[in-house]
Amino acid sequence: MTLHTVMPLEAVWEKQGEDAPTTEVRIRGILMEVKPMDYNRVQVVRLLDGPLDSYLDPSYAPGSIIQYAPVS
Repeated sequence: MTLHTVMPLEAVWEKQGEDAPTTEVRIRGILMEVKPMDYNRVQVVRLLDGPLDSYLDPSYAPGSIIQYAPVS
């Protein structure tokens, strides 16, 4: 990749490689990796385990936002 910029390389690459923290949760019987957004919402990163038809459900697609209340 070639970048044509007047910005210093440190500024361009400073956030490179930093990922938001993710966690694994089981929601409605589906184990998924999610990224917490705020108090009761999470964003789906990927599905890890569940019924095969859950992979075709658009409500569980990567990037989808799900209401989730953690149980202690």
